[in-house]
Amino acid sequence: MRGKQAPRRSLTPDPKFRNILVAKLINYVMHDGKKTIAQSVVYRAFEIISEKTKQDPIDVFDTAMQNVMPNLEVKSRRVGGANYQVPMPVRGDRRTTLAFRWMLDGARARKGAPMAERLAQEVMDAAEGNGAAVKKKDDVQRMAEANRAFAHFARF
Repeated sequence: MRGKQAPRRSLTPDPKFRNILVAKLINYVMHDGKKTIAQSVVYRAFEIISEKTKQDPIDVFDTAMQNVMPNLEVKSRRVGGANYQVPMPVRGDRRTTLAFRWMLDGARARKGAPMAERLAQEVMDAAEGNGAAVKKKDDVQRMAEANRAFAHFARF
């Protein structure tokens, strides 16, 4: 690795819920630097969640995140001319990054509704333990479990 590693920037919590994870979600939803539009999408999604579930949207969102965050993933390792899919534990920041990515991919894959409704539905599905993001997490975990025989190639 050349040069210095980029310093970690601290993220300010979002203005409405004062939650750093929500601020991170807003940044992931954002396109072309249009943060106010991303904020309105996320806040509208949270309103829809509170209307439909009659619960605090932050609690539903936290439950969804816990259900989507993976514990294991596979990484390719080249050993003796062969590539092996080696199961590795997932670190904290990468867990949240993958969870956001999978939830937004699942929301964007749904068609025929505004983004706020699609995001709200994906978060509610993830909180219940189904939906595209949870399916993706299960697929990744299953792949890591299937390749457990190659775990001895992992370098910690």
